[in-house]
Amino acid sequence: MTDTPLRVVVLGYGYAAKTFHIPLIRATPGLELAAICSRHPEKIRADAPDVTATADAGEAMRLGDLVVVATPNETHGRLAADAIGAGRHVVVDKPLTVTLDEARAVSALAQARGRLVFTFHNRRWDSDFLAARALVGSGLLGGVTLYESHFDRFRPAVRDRWREKPGPGSGLWRDLGPHLVDQALQLFGLPERVTGHLARQRPGSAVDDWAHAVLDYGPMRALLHADLLVPGRPLRLVIHGFAGEWRKDGLDVQERQLIAGIPVDDAQFGVDPVRATWTDASGERVEMDVPRGEYRQFYLRVRDAIAGRGPNPVPPAQALAVVAVVQAVLESSAEGRTRDVPLTTAERSDFEHSRQPL
Repeated sequence: MTDTPLRVVVLGYGYAAKTFHIPLIRATPGLELAAICSRHPEKIRADAPDVTATADAGEAMRLGDLVVVATPNETHGRLAADAIGAGRHVVVDKPLTVTLDEARAVSALAQARGRLVFTFHNRRWDSDFLAARALVGSGLLGGVTLYESHFDRFRPAVRDRWREKPGPGSGLWRDLGPHLVDQALQLFGLPERVTGHLARQRPGSAVDDWAHAVLDYGPMRALLHADLLVPGRPLRLVIHGFAGEWRKDGLDVQERQLIAGIPVDDAQFGVDPVRATWTDASGERVEMDVPRGEYRQFYLRVRDAIAGRGPNPVPPAQALAVVAVVQAVLESSAEGRTRDVPLTTAERSDFEHSRQPL
């Protein structure tokens, strides 16, 4: 560690910035929250009087070493390019961009300018996914035959927010699909093809609020599902193998804890009270612990990558692959047919070389 912290500027002051980025930045040694940019700087001054508040993105970028883009999805590509052009490293809230062409342009610009781009795929550090990653890597399943991943919630009323209004970056699949896709790609790599089904189920919904995608891995399938009409403690993950089934119910607790203001260094932060279950071939069922979730790992690794002490935790090749699969699912649903993942041979190779072994 150096004595001089990295100055961080956050663009946007909505849900993502306030719930995730700002608390995690403040909790990461070596990072200093220098400025926040919003159309309503008076709200920032009231909530965070220790940082500079501005409505001018260009002015904000000049105040930092690292720019965090936590704005609506359709602005990600433009603001990331602006920050790179200003000579800054960039964190972009998922997805990296709305379109694959934009993702390619941002990645190419960062490489040309020698800047690092990080995509905030924080759910790589969910407790349930950390458990699933260890399980798949252990060989206990005897080979995976089915992977089913859910982000289900109960929100029957349509809310007044950009994610639920018509636009190029809105809808449930654009919101939760990147998480579901990123986790599947980390475990199994790129699928051979994808099939998607999106729907509007709630009265008054103007965008998709139900999503189901099937990723084809030859004899194995990955089912990805997001739903806003599931009460109670919903299924989170189930993995079938020749040796048995592993199941985890309930969503990771870190988002709720951050909303509640629980600091990340609290002894209970990230501790999931719901255990997983393992059922072997004989039908015997046992409970299994899951590791503690730790979203702060993302910013710790961003800090170290900028300092040259570690790799990019989410390399552009991986973020670009997520955008490609998300886009293919959207096109599949719209066209009513299975789609290939629209990546070049070079992009596929870059993705595979960037993956860490399980």
